[in-house]
Amino acid sequence: MKIKLTPLFILAGLALAGTPVKAESLIVGSVEAGKARALTCSACHGAEGNSSSPMWPNLAGQNAPYIVAQLKAFKEGSRKDPLMSGQAMMLSDEDMANLAVYFESLPAAAQAVANEDLLDRGVSLYRGGNKENKTAACLACHGPTGRGNPAARYPALHGQHAVYIAKQLNDYANAARTSDGKTRVMRDIAASLDKDDIAALSSYVQGLK
Repeated sequence: MKIKLTPLFILAGLALAGTPVKAESLIVGSVEAGKARALTCSACHGAEGNSSSPMWPNLAGQNAPYIVAQLKAFKEGSRKDPLMSGQAMMLSDEDMANLAVYFESLPAAAQAVANEDLLDRGVSLYRGGNKENKTAACLACHGPTGRGNPAARYPALHGQHAVYIAKQLNDYANAARTSDGKTRVMRDIAASLDKDDIAALSSYVQGLK
């Protein structure tokens, strides 16, 4: 039996396809409990998970599996930070899950590109990588709009502060951050970027929506 689709039906389907749908979290936790536990997080990450300081990451809209993985990395010591390491030590697995689903449920920040003069270079690197030194395109893991991949624990990048992204890339490049594990994916990619590449990528990522 063939079904004839009218133009109006087709247009309605396209409209629905373009509408972002909030998927169910891959982490089991309580948003309410996470909100209560997040009071101590707000000093750095903001009351709604969007930091007022560009040095600290926005957590609103970040996928829960990535948040849990990073909290565990801070607690176990594979990722180090003077503030976060101490905070993570006080969290149980249940606390981490609750915090993760809470922050994941919040609307992500919307920011502009940090430096319009670097836009072309940032777009080129993010979408196409660098063929000369075989640097992979960022969108391969983080998606065309920087929304990440929860199942693979790849973080969402869209709306993240350019200053914070630049610091993480530099930390990966000099091995100050090693939480990519044995794969060394981010360390190898970051090491292939020069300072202008990092500035351009960080600026572009901040403006992704």
